[in-house]
Amino acid sequence: MVIISVLLMVFFTFAASIKLFGWQEMIFQTQLKFFVKYGLNRAAMFAVGVIELLASLALATALLTGQSTWQSVGAVAILLTSLGAIYFHLRFDGFKDAIPAIVTMSLSMALLVLNRAVIIALI
Repeated sequence: MVIISVLLMVFFTFAASIKLFGWQEMIFQTQLKFFVKYGLNRAAMFAVGVIELLASLALATALLTGQSTWQSVGAVAILLTSLGAIYFHLRFDGFKDAIPAIVTMSLSMALLVLNRAVIIALI
């Protein structure tokens, strides 16, 4: 669980930082072109970056405190973000563009399955 959490945390912190601050120009422009192609604007891209950053922070909190609830919160946020990315990539692009989102969706689902006792207790 720790390895999956760290992988997702690092990836989504990186992805969020680009969407929020645009510090890596080539990746930022590529992602912005996708958003525009989908009929979304820079504000939508920024909002996705905020969600990704919050998911990363939830995973970091789980790693630092050992609280599985935070890990589940982060995993749900990543799952939802990944599902959105998969939808837009499959609708407007192609399967190969959806592969990273499919991987992150699968990893977040794995965290949720491993934390199913916590999730059941919350319901």
